[in-house]
Amino acid sequence: MRKLLTIIIVLLATFHVSQAQQDAMFTKYMFNTLSYNPAYAGTRGYLSMGALHRTQWWGIEGAPHSQSVWVHTPMKGNIGVGLNIINDNIGPTNAITANLDYSYMIRLGGDHKLSVGLQGGVTNWRADWDKLSYEVEGDEAYMDGTPSYWLPNFGLGLYYYVQDKFYVGVGVPHIIENDMRRSTDNMDVTTEFWAKQYRHYYFSAGGAIPLDKNKDFVFRPMALVKTVGLLSRFKGDDSPYNGIGAPTEFDIDLSVFFYKTFWLGASFRSSVEAFMGDSSSFDSADIWVQYYFSKGLRVGAAYDYTLTKLQQPAQGSFEVMVGYDFNFQGKKIVTPRYF
Repeated sequence: MRKLLTIIIVLLATFHVSQAQQDAMFTKYMFNTLSYNPAYAGTRGYLSMGALHRTQWWGIEGAPHSQSVWVHTPMKGNIGVGLNIINDNIGPTNAITANLDYSYMIRLGGDHKLSVGLQGGVTNWRADWDKLSYEVEGDEAYMDGTPSYWLPNFGLGLYYYVQDKFYVGVGVPHIIENDMRRSTDNMDVTTEFWAKQYRHYYFSAGGAIPLDKNKDFVFRPMALVKTVGLLSRFKGDDSPYNGIGAPTEFDIDLSVFFYKTFWLGASFRSSVEAFMGDSSSFDSADIWVQYYFSKGLRVGAAYDYTLTKLQQPAQGSFEVMVGYDFNFQGKKIVTPRYF
């Protein structure tokens, strides 16, 4: 059963025509906003860095696991810069992406700011099909047992915010839709399409609501919507470029910040199509925590309870995160950021 699930996971995640979302998934996206919106670089107002590990569908052989490392900081002249590296491993496939981020902040009056971001980077995608056990002889798509591709790309983002009050953002981390594996005849004419790197869109919003005068308790609602092909039809048609086989996904998160030290939150992730009678489903219900230590150190963890049939063979998903913010004074953090 688990071997069958492994093959299914691979087929859904290795850039095939029946395309799923290709970007690495992280439950606590607010830990690493830079991964999907380059305009976030430098908006915290100080140098910030972190690392995040995710194990998805723990207990299933070949299930996804991902790591992300990032650093970003403001510079002189309303400029922010950042670096983000993501390693995403699914079954016999692996993708390593490295991006450099640049942002420019425009002051709109008062505390209102608009950050415009540009990202440039490269992805190395590779596979080892020999790790799979399958009974498909003569399938040209798997004739190359160890394919490897370098995929250059660039991205754009906008991030409008009032510090520690609210924000709205949109990010497109991969503008170029790189064509990947194709078959050709002896005349070098393309005869069959196998894979393509699709454009992903991220829409985010959130706010912070103090529950007392001293801001010892702060309520923070947040939302993220992810879509492939800009709300393309979930069920594809005969053309590989029309109708993307990935649902539009959303994540609703509610959390409370206690005494400027401890975050406790819960979230719900699902597809829009799950509420429209389409062939999709709810994804997961999640809980998470984050704690600020003295002098800028912070750690966090998250657990996903899977709401699909994968909950039976899997043990859910979990994430762990460690970060460091250069915004401290003595033993106390100065104005910790809510996003």
